[in-house]
Amino acid sequence: MSRTTSGRGRLYESVTDTIGDTPVIRLNRIAPEHVTIYVKVEAFNPAGSVKDRLAVSIIEEAEASGALAPGQTVVEATSGNTGIGLAMACAATGHPLVVTMADSFSIERRKLMRFLGAKVVLTPRADKAVGMYKKAVELAEANGWFMARQFETPANALIHANTTAREILADFDGQRLNYFVTGYGTGGTFNGVAKVLKAERPDVKIVLTEPANAALVGSGTAQARGEGGSPASGHPAWEPHPIQGWTPDFIPAVLQEALDRGDHDALIPVTGADGMTWAQRLAREEGIFVGISAGATLAAAVAAAGEAPEGSVMLVMLPDTGERYLTTPLFEAIPEEMTGEEQALSRSTPGYQLA
Repeated sequence: MSRTTSGRGRLYESVTDTIGDTPVIRLNRIAPEHVTIYVKVEAFNPAGSVKDRLAVSIIEEAEASGALAPGQTVVEATSGNTGIGLAMACAATGHPLVVTMADSFSIERRKLMRFLGAKVVLTPRADKAVGMYKKAVELAEANGWFMARQFETPANALIHANTTAREILADFDGQRLNYFVTGYGTGGTFNGVAKVLKAERPDVKIVLTEPANAALVGSGTAQARGEGGSPASGHPAWEPHPIQGWTPDFIPAVLQEALDRGDHDALIPVTGADGMTWAQRLAREEGIFVGISAGATLAAAVAAAGEAPEGSVMLVMLPDTGERYLTTPLFEAIPEEMTGEEQALSRSTPGYQLA
């Protein structure tokens, strides 16, 4: 039978209208045999990550409330995906964007934001996420810019309650779903989805995961906070980790709200190495091209599956595309030139060989 398509049955007024309704895909080759694992692939969003949802929510909610004036500059601190999503949303809505970002994050993230028209102000990696956050506050106050405040804004969890959670409920309508697994950066996905699932599918267990060497939630140590829930300082349990987009060096207020509600049923720490291993397996054995945070979330799901009853069904959030990680350790072992095996293949026929 030949594959065909029939179109989406609608025309879009803006790129921002294409955000959401990302596919849920079954894993056929790498899931443990006694469970069924589905993954929600957020790389299908127009700018390639789950943060597209947050970005458009921040802009639309702020415009609707009058907090963001037409043409006003937006400023935000981000490790990359929120900045890329905001750059896309700001380009589509006519707002200049300035991003502050520690210089430890991947170079392709800076280039993508600049390609979309944003300005990127780098901060010293030694100052961590709190440093880039405070730089954004300085710039906002000095210039009268609108600060997106992804770590505190109610628009963050709201978009996930209104879209991500609703998509999950629709996709699993009448179907078994036993576990929902997610990591956290701001905590918006966890907050918004868990709130809805706890109300409408209370049988679903919520599994939260974080880096093993930056286990802020697992430490049990409270986060020091300033005005409006902003971080007053870095969290003492944080250490540098390779899972970009996960776990800044503070517990965001959006995450704290869900923690205070007791919305997670389990907390599983994951190493960066395991995150990279499972991201590579997703690519090579399932054809699903995602980043380190996605691999780490799947690693947590596989760990949770170890105690899951036979026949359990799990849904795992995969936050972004693997193209965000080309200059990171995820691609360190991938050669640029032909391998010995590839050279042998080339020599196996007479023509078109490199000198």
